[in-house]
Amino acid sequence: MTVKSRVYRMYLMVIYVVCGIVFLWLIVITFILWKVRAHYNNLVSATKKDKIDDILDSLIAGDKRNEIEITKIQEALQGQINESKLHLKKIGLVRFNPFERVGGEQSFVVSLLNEENDGIILNFIYTKEGLRVYTKRIRKSKGEEYELSEEEKKSIERSG
Repeated sequence: MTVKSRVYRMYLMVIYVVCGIVFLWLIVITFILWKVRAHYNNLVSATKKDKIDDILDSLIAGDKRNEIEITKIQEALQGQINESKLHLKKIGLVRFNPFERVGGEQSFVVSLLNEENDGIILNFIYTKEGLRVYTKRIRKSKGEEYELSEEEKKSIERSG
């Protein structure tokens, strides 16, 4: 074997290696291109648009509509939260005996309050003649028109 033939074989080997690398590179690029094309076709078929610009414009418009809807929902939710502060949430019950020597603890006080401790107190007093019911309005855990009894104050404390 001559030196010329060895050099010739070496050049051929280098050319084959380079061609093999280029061929592998083309296979990888082709695979990536097919994936991108399939993704693009899925986008076009799902959005019924022909151009990528139209697809992006529709996505941006949808995003703006969603932001407007979210803002409306947040405002409505905040309104519901503010309104719910007025709902009755705290209930307290205290049983007691209004007459020291007669009967048991058949009388009781129920407090019905909202989050701001406004509401009413229902005082049920059981006597021999029957059941008597008294009510008082409550503002900020205090009697609005009348002083509260100890049992009524306990009922407010127990309501939370």
